[in-house]
Amino acid sequence: MKVTRRKFLKAALGAGAAAATGLLIQRELPLLPASGHAPTRNRRKWVMVVDTDRCDGCQKCTEACILEHRVPSAWGEPSYNGSQEWVRVYKHEENGTSWFQPTPCMNCQNAPCVKVCPVGATYYNEDGLVLIDNTRCIGCRFCMAACPYDRRFFNWGEPAHSPDEVLIDYNPEYPVPHRRGTVEKCVFCAHRVKNGRLPACVEMCHKQGMKALYFGDANEDVVTNGEDVVRLTDLLEKGGYRLKEELGTQPSVYYLPRGR
Repeated sequence: MKVTRRKFLKAALGAGAAAATGLLIQRELPLLPASGHAPTRNRRKWVMVVDTDRCDGCQKCTEACILEHRVPSAWGEPSYNGSQEWVRVYKHEENGTSWFQPTPCMNCQNAPCVKVCPVGATYYNEDGLVLIDNTRCIGCRFCMAACPYDRRFFNWGEPAHSPDEVLIDYNPEYPVPHRRGTVEKCVFCAHRVKNGRLPACVEMCHKQGMKALYFGDANEDVVTNGEDVVRLTDLLEKGGYRLKEELGTQPSVYYLPRGR
């Protein structure tokens, strides 16, 4: 398939411009289907693919996420250098060898967190990404209890704010400044994606030379790791799987097994 990275990002940019137009409506009335499923009218269906053969556990994806989103302190939760791990890299031991599993929010298309939120603070945007509007979040943490992947975090205290951070207009696509008493998580860098850029973790993985993270649009059947542009279906034919898929959550993150 002759698809260049430039064409891929140009397509993402076109979708993002339209998504931005609907943002004000979403803030007032989040897209919250009664079924809890993501809207079927999605222009895009963003997915991430993790090649576990290529990941060396460097945690640069976690670091990039923290820097990009100014991720606050962990407040007693597992942390990377004191910060919440919106992308956590799990280490597994198997047959005397180690392998690593980068784990962001699954951005499920049948998300339990969306179903249980009593105020509509957790919702799908028009591209099916699960976002949290912290101007509506009441801190009940029902969504945290419902998430089978443990990928949501609660701000128990008031996060530190840099002088420039307080000047940023809050947006669920880029949840800064952070707020006490609210839940947060990975949002697939929605603010970058709508502008035709890869999520920070994917971009950093490429810069580090690992190229273990792919991101793209399942509706277009195309993903990229920042260098290679490939068909999603071709990647998944190599044994691609999703975590806890039997729960019916329809995760948007796929993994490629080791030793393919």
